[in-house]
Amino acid sequence: MEQSQYLNKISIYGNKELLKNSIRKSQAILRKILYDHALTLDTLEINLVSDEELININRTALNHDYFTDIITFDYSEQSITTGDIYISIDRIIENAMTYKVAPHDELIRVMCHGVLHLSGYKDKTKVDKELMTKMENKYLQIYKNK
Repeated sequence: MEQSQYLNKISIYGNKELLKNSIRKSQAILRKILYDHALTLDTLEINLVSDEELININRTALNHDYFTDIITFDYSEQSITTGDIYISIDRIIENAMTYKVAPHDELIRVMCHGVLHLSGYKDKTKVDKELMTKMENKYLQIYKNK
């Protein structure tokens, strides 16, 4: 069976300014997360949007009325990963200032966060959040060392 040209694809749309010519490198670390969790990538869309765009998605799709840095929609079936991730560039910049990190690094961390959600990680409890943060740190460090 011939694979579609769209399979195994990570597309990044929107304001890519913070990625500083590192789109392929960021795609590689996201693929590594899936590979490490024995998942097969079908398609993944990452949309870098404004606060206003993301809060509109949050309101209409999730019935939540608050700002957030990321929303992940998981359409995966079994070990075949498909999803849409929406990230607020406004939140990324604000969080980078708050945590005194480079905006680029914060964006990579949040992108990893979304893919970790697609890999089965949760962040609703304190224990889950601690594990998620540990995994984000692990993959951010791998990214920086490449």
